[in-house]
Amino acid sequence: MSLIFNPLHPTFVAELNDVDLTDVRDDSIFQDIRRGMDEYGVLVVRNQFFDDDSQLAFAKGFDGKLHTKTGIAAIARNRFGNEALTDVANVDQDGQVLAADDRKRQYALANRLWHTDASFEDPPGRYSMLSARVLPENGPDTEFADTRTAYDELPAEMKPGLEDLQVHHSIAYSREQLGFEFSPEEAERLAGVIQPLIRTNPATGRKALYIAAHCSRIVDWPVPDGRLLLRELIEHATQPQFVYAHQWREGDLVIYDNRATMHRARPFEDTRYRRELRRITSLDV
Repeated sequence: MSLIFNPLHPTFVAELNDVDLTDVRDDSIFQDIRRGMDEYGVLVVRNQFFDDDSQLAFAKGFDGKLHTKTGIAAIARNRFGNEALTDVANVDQDGQVLAADDRKRQYALANRLWHTDASFEDPPGRYSMLSARVLPENGPDTEFADTRTAYDELPAEMKPGLEDLQVHHSIAYSREQLGFEFSPEEAERLAGVIQPLIRTNPATGRKALYIAAHCSRIVDWPVPDGRLLLRELIEHATQPQFVYAHQWREGDLVIYDNRATMHRARPFEDTRYRRELRRITSLDV
């Protein structure tokens, strides 16, 4: 029986109902999810109460390896002992809410900038799977932007000039925009990679802007000119008609295609309450 996808936005995002992804044994479910991702770019699945092991098992059901060279690993020890589990949380190793001046918290503030996961690695990120474990009441949402439709809606005369452009992506650059400072050793680990500005989904042939706060420059362009164009493209792609805001509930799983979307966390500054999510990203190999 094929899965049913209920659209949540006019151009992307769908909700997947009546399925338990915490113990998938049928490969046809993964095939259906791949098709849903190709069509919608973002899938929302409620009431998926993963633990770390079951989320890892689910993520391994897709093609490709898991992303383990996370930026945060350069500055902090992973409290789960597995770098494939990205700790999207406001707590320390002991589960206590981080102090305002904690370096891990300061690093994570850049998640409020529009970005796409693991674009600073080669191979880059493909699907990210974000599981909500502990949430405060009326917690912040996460916004997603449809970079496929944003590409479609660019002026026709602009598109040919973008096709062959290459962009340097660095997670250090996105943090440095907010004044975060890295040691020389940390900066060396986060040197970044070159990615195409336009990516094409091989299954559908559909093109998308591959942009993010991680984009530091356009290769072979003067740095100011490149950064202006990148900023203009991000502003274009994040207009309200291209954006979906996800209101989190505990047990939510949101799967998103990093080749077709950007996202950002909305502000959450109430230090009285814990917020814990786990993210796993597959690589595009």
